[in-house]
Amino acid sequence: MIDFHCHLDLMKDRTRTVRELEAAQVYVLSVTTVPRAFPKTSRLVEKDGRIRTALGYHPQLIGERPNELPLFERMLGETRYVGEVGLDGGKDFESSKEAQAKIFGKILSFCRNDGSKIISIHSRHAADAVLDKIEEHPGCGIPVLHWFTGNRSELERAIKLGCWFSVGAPMLRSAKGKAAVSLMPRERVLTETDAPFATNDILSSLSKATRGLSDIWRMDTVQAKSTLKSNLARLVV
Repeated sequence: MIDFHCHLDLMKDRTRTVRELEAAQVYVLSVTTVPRAFPKTSRLVEKDGRIRTALGYHPQLIGERPNELPLFERMLGETRYVGEVGLDGGKDFESSKEAQAKIFGKILSFCRNDGSKIISIHSRHAADAVLDKIEEHPGCGIPVLHWFTGNRSELERAIKLGCWFSVGAPMLRSAKGKAAVSLMPRERVLTETDAPFATNDILSSLSKATRGLSDIWRMDTVQAKSTLKSNLARLVV
């Protein structure tokens, strides 16, 4: 199984969660929300195991922690994975809109200097703005849109820009979510949980997401798992 977006450092029992995921041989992208969390979160797991740690700067936290960009830039060379980053267009974060855009643009510029980064991106109520930034920074790496809820035209634009998508079980509960996922290129889809925000049971949530994708793709769960594993192998090659 694959969880390409979860917050291990925010789980209630981090050590136990890591142990369970390692025992189940789950491939995990452990995202962080602020640069200062990255070193400690990295130490939760083995360096060369199936769990990788991403360097993040969550858009919802930029308003209260606007000065961590230099730290982000200094640590970027320590990982290939970036996340959770992006933009949030919600009303609660209107006051930080300009700061979010500036910092997200800078992050993509830093990533472009390397070119090999895999970037887990938040785009709540800001799909077009996120896609504008990706378009402005060609060669920044591989964008993976986490829990993408944009409309059909935004989804089609994301596909044309080469974006990947991480999909969780909650997305597959509604007709709208299923319709969106059915349009995503299946060779660019991975599963996620967004734990602990969307669930506290990572393994169960991944199983539900895999079954949901198997229904949409009209294949059995064994084939769906194989497709997802092949997708991950191509992404991280």
